[in-house]
Amino acid sequence: MRKDGVRRLLIRPGAIGDCILSFPALQYLRAEFTEVWIPSAVVPLIHFANSVRPLAATGIDMVGIGDLETPEYVRRKLLAFDSIVSWYGANRTEFREALQALGVPCTFHAALPPSGYGGHAIDFFAGQVGAPEGLVPRIETNLVRRRESVILHPFSGSVRKNWPLCFFRQLAARLRYDVEWTAGPEDDLPEATRFDNLAELAGWIAGARLYIGNDSGITHLAAVTGVPTLALFGPASMDTWMPRGPNVVVVRADTLESLSVATVLDAANRLLDSPQKPVSSEQ
Repeated sequence: MRKDGVRRLLIRPGAIGDCILSFPALQYLRAEFTEVWIPSAVVPLIHFANSVRPLAATGIDMVGIGDLETPEYVRRKLLAFDSIVSWYGANRTEFREALQALGVPCTFHAALPPSGYGGHAIDFFAGQVGAPEGLVPRIETNLVRRRESVILHPFSGSVRKNWPLCFFRQLAARLRYDVEWTAGPEDDLPEATRFDNLAELAGWIAGARLYIGNDSGITHLAAVTGVPTLALFGPASMDTWMPRGPNVVVVRADTLESLSVATVLDAANRLLDSPQKPVSSEQ
């Protein structure tokens, strides 16, 4: 939805996966000039805006704090826009009132689907802004081609979402392709290849033959690059949070400890043999 002459600011907080799942909604809101304020880790992934700033560097956290006035440099930034759409501060009355006092039209949206929401998070965010359902996030990547490797990412933002690392190692030993590991800066995995820039990580993942990971932001990142992606889910709401991409497999079990290496290996081999045929498996 592009409106000529409109300068629009989109403010989107959240974890990596939450932000990626909201990309179709953000893209739908593009105007003649669009600026996005988003967490610094996600900044390199934004190619659909005229300008993008790390959320923490904007001073937005100083708006609506007690009796303090909005800092002048933040006020000038906000007043430069004809409209603001914000997933930040929707539950903070003081923040909403402070923006209203500036006289800038601002629409607020919940940053996450409500508990019990039965649809996919992408469709929830799309519905907030009037975009159609069924959209698939995509990002631009500088492909680092290595088609004979399988990438394993055995971590996530929560230990309860992690398939046991020892199972990942057993899987690695049984895969018929070379294995490459990746992890975040705080994850204990000496053999991992690590990236400070998510766009560079995306390009590296996209060049592999297959990606396997937990319910995590990096798995969402892999899915939207188009690489065949195998996502391992435990009791989390798969219908809402499963990765959406052109070639995604989801394997789910009631507990991750009960998800066998054999089941994951079978799903991986089916993807490796027929990488363009999405399947889903539940144990």
